[in-house]
Amino acid sequence: MKDKILKVVNHYGILNQLKYMSTEQFELNEAVINAEGYRVGKYDSWQKMNANLDYYRNHVKEELADNLFMLKQIQLYFGITDEEIQEVMNYKIDRQIERIENGN
Repeated sequence: MKDKILKVVNHYGILNQLKYMSTEQFELNEAVINAEGYRVGKYDSWQKMNANLDYYRNHVKEELADNLFMLKQIQLYFGITDEEIQEVMNYKIDRQIERIENGN
């Protein structure tokens, strides 16, 4: 998969893909906002809510995949390893947990 992702980013160019990524991020935001509106009960009946649950979940899943694909292009283009990302994520998670525990 790595070679295919690099083929895409190298074909379109990193700057074009960065610009396109903002569109994908907006679509993810929109999907999450719509799903959250659905979750908190903006519908008038439980039957309508249950009938649409899979739709909202699948829409969020699809937009997450699009965003992860865009992020993976950037990661591979710059030669950043999964381990490097995990290290930074662990630091940021620990920092956020510390903030929560300190009441911030």
